[in-house]
Amino acid sequence: MTVDSIWQPLREELMRWENAGRTAEFWLRDDDAVEPTPALDRLLALTGDFAVPVTLAVIPAVTDARLADRLSQAAHAAVAIHGWAHQNHAPGDQKKQELGAHRPRGAVLDELARGLSQIVRLHGERAVPMLVPPWNRIDAGLIDNLGSIGFTALSVYGPPKPAPIRVVNSNVDIMDWHGTRGCRDYSLLVQEIVARLQQAYDGGEPVGLLTHHLVHDEAAWIFLERLFEVTGRSRVCEWLPVSVLIDRRTKGGE
Repeated sequence: MTVDSIWQPLREELMRWENAGRTAEFWLRDDDAVEPTPALDRLLALTGDFAVPVTLAVIPAVTDARLADRLSQAAHAAVAIHGWAHQNHAPGDQKKQELGAHRPRGAVLDELARGLSQIVRLHGERAVPMLVPPWNRIDAGLIDNLGSIGFTALSVYGPPKPAPIRVVNSNVDIMDWHGTRGCRDYSLLVQEIVARLQQAYDGGEPVGLLTHHLVHDEAAWIFLERLFEVTGRSRVCEWLPVSVLIDRRTKGGE
C-alpha cells in the first residue's frame, strides 16, 4: 500500500459528505501540557499553520506563568484542566486514576476547584471550564458535583455517556499505548477516522482527535501534518474550537 493510497478512504468519505452538502466536523485535544517545550512549539506551529484550533489539557499543580506567556502568542489554543497533579491514587492492581473513589470525595473536589482557579488565573479567557480527567478515568459519583465547583464540561475518551454537564469526548487516539508507544499504524488510524465520520453522518459525535505532544515520535508528527493537509484540501472539513461544541450542547441540551 502506498503512502497516498492510505488516505484514499478518508478522501472518499469526505467526498460523500461533499456530495450531500454536509460539513464534517473535527476537534483536537492534546493532553499533559505543563510548560513551554520544543514539542509544544512544534504542536502550536503545526496547528497554527493549518488553522486547527487545539485544546491543551494542562496539569494545574505543576504549571506556571511560563506556559501562559507562551500561549499568549498562540490565539488558536485553548486551555482545559487536566485533573490536579496527574497523580495516581489507585492500588497497584487497578488501572491508574487520580479522580477515582480511593480518596474522600470532598478532597478530590477541593483539588479540582483549586485546579480550575489556577488555570483561570493563569490563562484568563483562554481557559475553558472543562475537566479532562487524567488517564480519561473519573469516578461516576464525582461527575454530579462538577457543576457546583465551576465546571461546565467534561472530556474523556470514547462514546459520551449522559451527565449533568456537557460531555465533549475524544474518540481517536493516535498513540499506540499498549504496543510501540509511538504513533499507531496510519492505515488503521485512517480507518478509525472514517468510521467516526460515518457515525457522525448518522447523527453521532464529531471526530475528536487525541494527541500527547510530549511523547510523539516522528511518525506521529508526520501523521498529523498529513491529516491536516487532507482535511484542509477538502471543502467540507471544519476543525472546531472546543468552546463551539460546549456552547452547542449548552443551547441544545444534553
